[in-house]
Amino acid sequence: MKKTVFLVAMAAACYSCQQSTPPTVTEAVAASTSTTTGASFGATFAEENTISVGQLADAVAGKDSVQATVAAEVQESCQAKGCWMDVRLADGNSMKVTFRDYGFFLPVEDLKGRQVVFTGTAKREVISVEDQRHYAQDAGKPEAEIAAITAPNEELRFVADGVILK
Repeated sequence: MKKTVFLVAMAAACYSCQQSTPPTVTEAVAASTSTTTGASFGATFAEENTISVGQLADAVAGKDSVQATVAAEVQESCQAKGCWMDVRLADGNSMKVTFRDYGFFLPVEDLKGRQVVFTGTAKREVISVEDQRHYAQDAGKPEAEIAAITAPNEELRFVADGVILK
């Protein structure tokens, strides 16, 4: 009797494990529209008091760090995991935007030219040769360009809590 009950229980467990539910319409739509206009990633935030990257550079000058909501154009993005993006600064250079505690990622498709709004903390910091090479590899740069990185670089960086694709 115990064997029969055990076999019935095991059969029921195996049968229930084979049951799969198709994705709901909402899940399918969310997956197909993740890079559409207005898609947000990370913490939700209001687009109030948004500043340009030019205003951000001025706001950081002479300070350790600044909390801000910034509008910018994506110059380059991580093609490996979607774990960073570079945005164009007013002077033509770029600013690396990473995501707080790797709490979220952007789509890995090329986001170049897309407008974004992001909120978080900006600060100036020195980037090691190793980190610069890592980002260059993520971006798919040629080996010769990666090998040419030989010195640390001080730059404006941003750690975003949330991002909205425009």
